[in-house]
Amino acid sequence: MKNILKIALVTGGMLAAMQGPAWAQENKPVGKQITEAGKDVGNATATAAKDVGKTTAKGAKAVGKKTSQLASKGAAAVTDKRYNGHWAQTGELVYIDEYNRYFYVDKKGHRQFITKVQMRTTKP
Repeated sequence: MKNILKIALVTGGMLAAMQGPAWAQENKPVGKQITEAGKDVGNATATAAKDVGKTTAKGAKAVGKKTSQLASKGAAAVTDKRYNGHWAQTGELVYIDEYNRYFYVDKKGHRQFITKVQMRTTKP
């Protein structure tokens, strides 16, 4: 009999405890509920906007580098002489400028000047 009484008291206490938060939530003013929902939506939107901005910036940077590389290689092919049979350590073509300096165009579109010792006669 004592065990049944204990179980009944524990169950009643649990039911009473569970009703407290539910009652408090139902009686919140409507303005507070809307404000909290608005904050949640605003935070989610801000996070999504940052992610999109970072991805766009990354893509734009990659496109800019590739454009610079192609423009530099095109300009080198037109204005400078190609050093046939020789490549840079990275496998890029080697050119000779008007001052007889050897260079290749890196992935960012910059001229990287090298010496004859740094060149390869076989393509890597």
